Amino acid sequence: MRSLAEINDKITRKRAVVLTVEELKARVAEVGVTQVAKETDVITTGTFEPMESSGAIINLGHTDPPIKIRRAWLDGVPVYSGFGAVDLYIGASCAVEVTDGEEVRERGGGHVIEDLIGGKPVHVRAQGQVTDCYPRATFETTITRETINQFYLFNPRNLYQNFIVGVNGGDRPLFTYLGPLQPRLGNAVYSNPGAISPLLNDPELQLIGIGTRIFLGGGVGYVSWEGTQHFPLQKRLPNHTPIGPAATLALIGDAKQMDARWVRGCYFKSYGPSLMLGVGVPLPVLNEQVVERACVTDKDLVAPIVDFSIPRRVRPTFGLVSYAQLKSGRVTIEGKTVRAAPLASIYLSRQVAQELKQWIEAGTFTLTEAVSPIPMERSFLPQDRWTEF
Repeated sequence: MRSLAEINDKITRKRAVVLTVEELKARVAEVGVTQVAKETDVITTGTFEPMESSGAIINLGHTDPPIKIRRAWLDGVPVYSGFGAVDLYIGASCAVEVTDGEEVRERGGGHVIEDLIGGKPVHVRAQGQVTDCYPRATFETTITRETINQFYLFNPRNLYQNFIVGVNGGDRPLFTYLGPLQPRLGNAVYSNPGAISPLLNDPELQLIGIGTRIFLGGGVGYVSWEGTQHFPLQKRLPNHTPIGPAATLALIGDAKQMDARWVRGCYFKSYGPSLMLGVGVPLPVLNEQVVERACVTDKDLVAPIVDFSIPRRVRPTFGLVSYAQLKSGRVTIEGKTVRAAPLASIYLSRQVAQELKQWIEAGTFTLTEAVSPIPMERSFLPQDRWTEF
C-alpha cells in the first residue's frame, strides 16, 4: 500500500496519520481493517515495565595524571571496568556494596542511572592498575551527566515478547523478580502490558529489526541486536502471538537525551534492584497485514501461570490465562479465585505510546529501515548439566 519513504515524507510535512495501538484497535472495531489500513500511516506502541537486563556505558574522561581503572564504584554500586582506562559499565540490577556494620540500602545501578539522567551528582571512587602510561593509583570525584563524555544505555535484554504470570503454591512467602508472591496462591503477578505491548503487535518481527528507531527512556534509541535469551521458536497461537517468553531485543540510546520520568530505579524486597523503563516502538502501516496483526486484543493473548515454589529452571504451570482475565484483577487457579496485578504500569505504557505519537505528528521523529532482520529461528540453550564441586 505504501513505502517507508512515503510515510517519512508525510511525517516531515506533518501530514502523517498516527494512531496509538489502542486507538487503532478501537478504530478497527468501528470501520474494519481495510479502511483503517487505508487511512493510517503509523501505529505507536509502548510499555513501562521492569527491565533488569539494562545498564549504561560511561566514559569519565582522562585524569591528570592518567589512571587505568580496574575497580570502581558509582555511589557505592560496583561497576565493570574491564574496558579502556576510563570506560565503565553499570548494570541496573547491581546492588550497592555494603561493608561490615553498614545497613543494607535498597538501591542499585538503576537508581544511579536515574540520578545521572535526572542531572543529579554521583560520587565516583576508583582504583587503578599502575603502569608507565597510567601512573595514578586512585581517583575520587563527583560526576554529572554534563561532566562525562559518553553516557548511553546499552541494554542486553529488553522488550520481552510476552512473559509469565508468577504464583506461589508453597506455604511461605517468596521474594522474586516479579515481587512478593504470597503462599497458597495468595496472589498472581504479571509484567507484560498485553495488547499495547510493542512486540505482541508485530509478532513475527516483520517491521522491527536491527537499526529500528524507537522511543527509549524519553529519548531516541535504536534496536542494536537480538536480545539475550531471544527465543522466537516459542509455541504460538493461530494469531502468531507466543504463549510465553519469546523474542527479546537489545537496545541502545543516548542517556543524555533521556528523561528520568521514563527511567526509574526500583527495588524488589529481598530480591534486589532493577530498572523501570519506558520503551515505545512505531509500526509503519505498509499493508493491511500490519493492521490485522496489531488489532489483537487482550482476550486473544495468553501467558502461562508458573509456580515459583518449585526451585527448578522448568517449573510446573497451572495452564494459560488470557490478558483480559489478568487485567480484570482476578484469575481462577484450580477453582480458587486469585488476585492478579501487573508490574508494568498500564497508564504509563499508554503515555509512552501517546508521547511517541506526538513526536511523529510534530515531524521530529521519522522511521528507519532495518539494516538486518532479527533472527526468528534461534533456539534456547539451557545449562542443565549438574557440576560436582
